[in-house]
Amino acid sequence: MAVERPDLSAITPEVMAYIEALEEELETLRQADGENRGARNEIPMEPNEPPTTMNVISISANGIGKRTPRHLYSRQRRGGMGVFDLDSAASDPPAFLVIADESAGLILVTNQARAFRLAVSELLEAEVRSRGQSLLENFPLRPDEHLALAFADRGGSYVALATKRGQVRRIGSQYLGKSLQPGTVLYNISEGGPPAGACWTSGNDELLLATRQGQAIRFSERLVPVRGCLGMRVDPNDEVVAVAATSADGGIFLLSADGKGTVRLLAGFGANKSPGAGGKVAMKTDALVGAFAVDEHHDLFVISKLGKIIRFQAAEVPAKEGVVQGVNCMSLRADICTALAGCAVNPIA
Repeated sequence: MAVERPDLSAITPEVMAYIEALEEELETLRQADGENRGARNEIPMEPNEPPTTMNVISISANGIGKRTPRHLYSRQRRGGMGVFDLDSAASDPPAFLVIADESAGLILVTNQARAFRLAVSELLEAEVRSRGQSLLENFPLRPDEHLALAFADRGGSYVALATKRGQVRRIGSQYLGKSLQPGTVLYNISEGGPPAGACWTSGNDELLLATRQGQAIRFSERLVPVRGCLGMRVDPNDEVVAVAATSADGGIFLLSADGKGTVRLLAGFGANKSPGAGGKVAMKTDALVGAFAVDEHHDLFVISKLGKIIRFQAAEVPAKEGVVQGVNCMSLRADICTALAGCAVNPIA
């Protein structure tokens, strides 16, 4: 007999997490026995990829993080529930995801635009579901200073850095390597506010700045001067949340907090002749979480406020030239998505 799930919206996140853990275990047992697979239209998870030195780094809002080998995360189909990952306090939810090789460095940028570097190999290596360690405890943070961005120190020629109020600048890769001095100030936050997003570029890419309300602007990175400039005029009630870089015929995955996502093709999103204009709708949402350049060879990782993480293929998300609300990428119950990351992956045998 089918039993409808009652309304659990009033339940605390801790109790909800426990219920979901029980549901996840039950579903695992059902899949193992082959029960209800046809009725529920369930598709089993893909096998793990071969062992790799690539790591998934999950970090909380207060800078508690861990790294886990990427091959320990199995692919699910788009729209799955995911599995529990970073075990952090309810008051300190997961907020950042980074995919990086163990030989790389991790760049941490605070809300005061100060940069710090950690070797990925020095981070705590732990199982998929486990606690992390403080990544900032050995760095002298100022009062009211906290983590704003996290990304690997390898990936291209430049890092495009966008602020919440729409300023954008490019930083050469040589400034973010092993010679980076702890606490280096990347820019004056009085010019555009705290950092909002960062991405690697080739030096000849198209940049897309996206805001919380789904507005975006596209222009060539070559138009950004050495000292930076206004990249986008942002409404006072809105703020930039991400910047992504790709070629003129590439696509950018956009994710909203409710777990919906779309791949927006730049072929259907006209480029501005210069930075600094107002944006136009890139995705129908009022809670955009992030943006990441993808192609059919990419896997996407999404983490939620309750610490659940899902891995799925970008090719499962329909690519669109027009404005859409997106398709369901992660099944959420009393939860929201907080961060995303992606990486190119060789086909899994």
